[in-house]
Amino acid sequence: MRYIPNSPDERAEMLRIVGLNSSEELFSSIPDNLRLRDHLKIIPAISEMELIAGFETRAARNTASRRPSFLGAGAYSHYSPTVIDHLIQRSEFFTAYTPYQPEIAQGTLQAIFEFQTLVCQLTAMDVANASMYDGSTGLAEAVLMAERITRRKKVVAAASVHPEYLEVANTYVQHYGIELQKLAYDEQSGQLGSDALDTLDDQTAALVVQSPNFFGCIEDVKALADRAHAVGALLIVAVTESVSFGLLRSPGACGADIVIAEGQSFGIPLSFGGPYLGLFATREKYARQIPGRLVGEAVDKEGRRGFVLTLATREQHIRREKATSNICTNEGLIALAATIYLETMGRRGLQEVATQCAQKAAYAARRIAELEGFSLPFNAPRFNEFVVRAPIAATDLLKRLAEEKNITGGLALSRFYQDRPNDFLVCVTETNPRAEIDALVDGLASLAK
Repeated sequence: MRYIPNSPDERAEMLRIVGLNSSEELFSSIPDNLRLRDHLKIIPAISEMELIAGFETRAARNTASRRPSFLGAGAYSHYSPTVIDHLIQRSEFFTAYTPYQPEIAQGTLQAIFEFQTLVCQLTAMDVANASMYDGSTGLAEAVLMAERITRRKKVVAAASVHPEYLEVANTYVQHYGIELQKLAYDEQSGQLGSDALDTLDDQTAALVVQSPNFFGCIEDVKALADRAHAVGALLIVAVTESVSFGLLRSPGACGADIVIAEGQSFGIPLSFGGPYLGLFATREKYARQIPGRLVGEAVDKEGRRGFVLTLATREQHIRREKATSNICTNEGLIALAATIYLETMGRRGLQEVATQCAQKAAYAARRIAELEGFSLPFNAPRFNEFVVRAPIAATDLLKRLAEEKNITGGLALSRFYQDRPNDFLVCVTETNPRAEIDALVDGLASLAK
């Protein structure tokens, strides 16, 4: 049944048991002048059949959901195998709460343990937690973790890190007395400028970079790690497009100390912005400083394999001021969906998706660069996103592209960088066939005249 209402007789019986004569008496403690006596101004009740028909009619008006889209910037359209929805809707997963009692939550705990293992394999790190709310909160927690480890109060971050990630991190650090500085990116390459790294000193807790960065440019993570470690700072690497793990060298293999990522690309629908999935991994020596929770493998007294929550450093378990995080409950269902995606796709499947993204983005970039008046301002290697400079204002161009050609062409960078009025960010994934890319190119050519 979709609904399980209480009958009038059942309601009367419940009231009798608690010693009341009517439901009005439940609200007797509320002052009369604060109570709403009039009926709510809402439409009369309708049948379930009418309700479903009404929603279907409204949904049919959402033409934007069916138009070709080249939006990225932290939220990506990828194919999600149908097996994911089927499995996560099993009642033992779909209705389960946080696994406090290991003796009755072995399935949930094992799924989380497998998730952590996969994150470690993707990032080439030693330990991963049982997920964060999303990538942005993961970055903020990584900054706080770096301060705890180094006891330093200065963090420097590339200005090419996702602006919204930096905004979230800045909100966090204001309460901890941490100074967050932005480092300029190179105008030619789009990568973090080498001159900007001169600000690194023995007071720096961490260097924060994103690769591929907000402009789609791949950073030289190994060189950045060396520069950070030379002054005793940690390197925090953020990844918004996790499918890039299938093609690019893992941050851990390049010397990163903390890796955070947005796992939405792993079978999580866009869903108007959430819920998403934050990945968080680090070196084993920093395991006790990792935020959130960890699931570990253990054995019972008879030697049988089992799973438990371990290294519990949450504020519910120890003194509040000693807690490493206020992240209380992992998004278990979302983490499970990502786990099923990765296990279904496998190593070769993820590599295939990543390769298609890179190849299709290269084709789109080449075609757009050939258009009169258009150019690609950054020359660094890219994955599946790139910046386009148009001959006219990007906001107007993209608006007309949506209205006249029914194509969502990308994100105008003026939203975050006011000095880039003509630039916009284009993202191409495996879901964009050649016909859609060609339509984008033709649309840009016709509207920019």
